[in-house]
Amino acid sequence: MTARKRKSSEHPLNRLLRYGDKYQTIVWQATICSILNKLFDLAPPAIIGAAVDVVVQKQDSIVARLGITDIFQQLLILSVLSAIIWVFESVFEYALTRLWRNLAQDVQHDIRLDAYSHVQNLESAYFEERSTGALLSVLNDDINQLERFLDVGANEIIHVLTT
Repeated sequence: MTARKRKSSEHPLNRLLRYGDKYQTIVWQATICSILNKLFDLAPPAIIGAAVDVVVQKQDSIVARLGITDIFQQLLILSVLSAIIWVFESVFEYALTRLWRNLAQDVQHDIRLDAYSHVQNLESAYFEERSTGALLSVLNDDINQLERFLDVGANEIIHVLTT
């Protein structure tokens, strides 16, 4: 089987994943930031539940079992913990947004270079049968759609899997 046939018979997702091979470090960093962001995103409801527990249960609350019996101190600790969690959530949100966006831009650039190189190597008869404007439009739109998937979709999939 020729290299051209082997490439075209390969599953498109596998071909896309090969573009990410040289960006594995960034993929792992972005994935870890996405997971940590989601974990910090899930923490505030638990803190609100603990605060309600403090108000209702007073000295028998979950926080009181940790050795802090003063209600004001319990609520203060939960408030500080909540602020810290929101800071970390924001930091990881910023990091994951930048990492996924930069990865998407780099992969988009690589795919675009390969696609245009492939189009330039096609026989001239190929272009006689098709509109080059339509071909370039489809090519550009498809590559942009892949970029949008990597920019937003990958993070969304990780968030769904995390929860």
